[in-house]
Amino acid sequence: MEWKEFTAKTVNEALTSALVEMDTTSEKVEYEVIERESSKLLGLFSKPAVIRVRLKMSYEDCASDFLHKVFQAMDMKVNIDASYDEEEKVLSIDLSGEEMGILIGKRGNTLDSLQYLVSLVVNAHSDTYVRVKLDTENYRERRKETLENLANNLAHKVKKIHKPVFLEPMNPYERRIIHSALQKDKYVETHSEGEEPYRKVVITLKPGVDTGYERRDKYSKGRSYHKNKGGYRKSNGNHHNPYKSLNEDLTKDSGEEKRDDSQ
Repeated sequence: MEWKEFTAKTVNEALTSALVEMDTTSEKVEYEVIERESSKLLGLFSKPAVIRVRLKMSYEDCASDFLHKVFQAMDMKVNIDASYDEEEKVLSIDLSGEEMGILIGKRGNTLDSLQYLVSLVVNAHSDTYVRVKLDTENYRERRKETLENLANNLAHKVKKIHKPVFLEPMNPYERRIIHSALQKDKYVETHSEGEEPYRKVVITLKPGVDTGYERRDKYSKGRSYHKNKGGYRKSNGNHHNPYKSLNEDLTKDSGEEKRDDSQ
């Protein structure tokens, strides 16, 4: 926003004149005193006050102005759509254009860095903390789904092998997704280890829980499979003996012969 100069007998009068001309209120402007009024004896003013005033930039304008300069330096044409939620104190920014993969970077690292820089710029001009959410091509949501699926798959592995699983280093936002995804799991728990930027999530089995895999492994021991006409089928250990019926018949015939002899 461009500065405008105003002159009046006093600083207050100059500011009032500026607010009237700009059709706004004092909360929405910032001003600097160029020269204060000075007076002679008997309260007579000899020099008027001079100030310069401009409208305060909104959070959307502040973020858009910064990003525009960044993309201009990168020789990229990017559409910037910013909106601020006053109640939630959240500034949401969506970027669109060609080659957005460059702005996302490996595992979203470039996007995270841009988000961090915008947050610094916006909060430098804010009395309250404003949370910035920077996204493009719905990457955040897609990444969230990927991490949730990863968390559930690794939790299943922990239940089976009874050993902790260490994930790759992640930023705080992605670690929160893993923790949240497994928060209500009855069998596993999560915690973070290490120092930034190498801090990682660890998934471990809760103490004293029974996942049921032990019983399944126990009951499966001793079972064997044999082939029949329809393919392989599970056997309980009582294999069919092709000679059993023949032996029974021979024993039966021998007994009948002995009874016949005795008779």
